[in-house]
Amino acid sequence: MILNVEKVSFSYPTRLVLSDISLTLQSGGFYCLLGPNGAGKSTLFALLNRFYPLQKGLIELAGQPLKQASSGILQQIGMVFQQSTLDLDLTIYDNLRYHCALQGMPAKLAKQRIAEQLHRFDLAEHEYHSVRKLNGGHRRRVELARALLHKPTLLLMDEPTVGLDRNSSADLIAYVRQLCEEEHVTVLWATHLLEEVAPTDEVIVLYQGQILAQAKAQVLAQQSGSGLLVDHYMSLTGGEYV
Repeated sequence: MILNVEKVSFSYPTRLVLSDISLTLQSGGFYCLLGPNGAGKSTLFALLNRFYPLQKGLIELAGQPLKQASSGILQQIGMVFQQSTLDLDLTIYDNLRYHCALQGMPAKLAKQRIAEQLHRFDLAEHEYHSVRKLNGGHRRRVELARALLHKPTLLLMDEPTVGLDRNSSADLIAYVRQLCEEEHVTVLWATHLLEEVAPTDEVIVLYQGQILAQAKAQVLAQQSGSGLLVDHYMSLTGGEYV
């Protein structure tokens, strides 16, 4: 088990965002955190990254409480945010190099890792191009490359296909699934789009700050009566899709 979340609640000053949620992720799995906008997905990711203090409950990463985890444990997490966090005026290479520096990576190792990721994402010929000049699909590739530089075991993807065309989205999803299969990276993929869910994916339905279900997509679909995941999802959420 790479991630364990037990009875976690979180409130902003004016509202409760997460209410007593629990979930577990096993190594090498692709998990879809499925819920409409405002369900609490981004808040959960902020807690997993320790951007917000944990108010109630327990989060364990690789068996260690996240609240007391060392920087070494936290380096097991890679993150692709919903909104781009690249420096648009830096080159691809400089964005990646800056991330390596933040991770405390020695210069020689950083150079090696950057070269690997540039090759992996077909970005080598663009490495000295300003990020501002890239299209949305290429920027997402850079963000994923950056998230993988320090070889995380847990990859958090927060609505990563926002702003991408259909082909770019499909390419990104296929590549991330390949990471799970070939490198045993655990992925938590937050989305409100049912078309991004494959039948064999483990689905965690988050709605109004509560987890309503966690099971394989095909199992949830069978529970609908119609055999369609969308019907079961809408029955859980009272008809709300996005």
